[in-house]
Amino acid sequence: MRSIRGAAFSVRAGLGPSAPTWVLLQQIVVRGLVAVKFLALGRILGPSAIGSVSIALLAVAIAESLSDTGLPQAVIQGGDAPTRSDLTAIWTTLTTRGVLVALLLIALAPVMNSQFHLGNALALLQLAAALPLLRGVASPAYFVVQRNRGFQHIAGIEMAAAFVDCCIGLAFAWGGAGAYSLLIGMIVGETLKTTLTWATMTPRPSIRPKWSGIGHYIGFSRWIWAGSVVNLLLNQFDKVVVGKLLGPAQLGAYQMSSKLAQMLLTDTAFAMGQYLFPTFSAQHRHDARVAARLVRLYLVIVAGGLAMLVVLLRVIAEPLFALILGAAWMSAVPLFKIFVINMAIGALIAVLVAYLRAVGDAKATTQASLIQMVILFAIVPPATHYWGVTGIAWSMTAGMGSAATWMLYRTLRRHDAPSFPLAG
Repeated sequence: MRSIRGAAFSVRAGLGPSAPTWVLLQQIVVRGLVAVKFLALGRILGPSAIGSVSIALLAVAIAESLSDTGLPQAVIQGGDAPTRSDLTAIWTTLTTRGVLVALLLIALAPVMNSQFHLGNALALLQLAAALPLLRGVASPAYFVVQRNRGFQHIAGIEMAAAFVDCCIGLAFAWGGAGAYSLLIGMIVGETLKTTLTWATMTPRPSIRPKWSGIGHYIGFSRWIWAGSVVNLLLNQFDKVVVGKLLGPAQLGAYQMSSKLAQMLLTDTAFAMGQYLFPTFSAQHRHDARVAARLVRLYLVIVAGGLAMLVVLLRVIAEPLFALILGAAWMSAVPLFKIFVINMAIGALIAVLVAYLRAVGDAKATTQASLIQMVILFAIVPPATHYWGVTGIAWSMTAGMGSAATWMLYRTLRRHDAPSFPLAG
């Protein structure tokens, strides 16, 4: 009888609102749907259309990174829970940011259309402006639920949005909407997610302008913003170069190899980061030494698993592309073999970033990004000259490895270090 009660307790604990089971389920469902959508659209539309959409999403990523407030991370990491007044000011800030980013993207669409040789894709670039606007008007109660480790609630919303995104995108692609189908699916999914944050999450902010009351978050969030700007240069620099010099078709092949490697390796680690960031934050507030030991255990497990996956994926790269995407994409196989290494390093970085931000050391992640940027800018020109697009990919490997080494050093030396203040 005691064993039965123990088993029942374990099941309840594994399915509790804060259980990591929900993060894993969210990862499997959301990333699975994204993979189905992206790979199916890649096969239906071909490299050129995927490259055009990639440039539109690249513009969104650049604008959002340059305007990143760092407020979501500050809410999750902070010692005190935000008040309803705080959330109103946060919503005002994020909504204003979303509106400004959307207007900027619409205004710059003709320039990007010309610079990246997209032809008649002006409307595609302007349609992408809806994404930051929808994300900006979402309820900041979402960050409070993350802070409180409400993983079951978050998983439900994210899975519903991903399902709608996938279904709408594929339906429009089969209906002949072309490159627009991917963006239309994303917009409908984001609309559902934003609606659900207001309908199901509390405390809800007041829908009125409020510009004061969140100064105590700025010390931490400024490092998040700085990291976003640096990461913008690191993560989008290669895509800008490929898109500008080689055009949408080559960018499509580059993006597909990168995306497939990301789906197979890095996405799981980023999903784990959604669990680890609030978990490390809570554990650090309770006992910093236990949090330091916990991150070491995670790093050992993740590193061992990633090493085996990298070897396997490099061996089966050619049949994998032939089976999933077809002959049109075989030119991306050599890049994929490099990107699996890059994404494995990125997966380790995701764990390190979750811990360093959780303990208030967001500055370390920004410093790591700066190291990566210096290395990247130093070696990309000669690498591109001698090895072309392959040289760019290997340059990313060197930069990411250096960044991971710095963050690992900062993580390991914290075992006996005092806690950082919120200001970082």
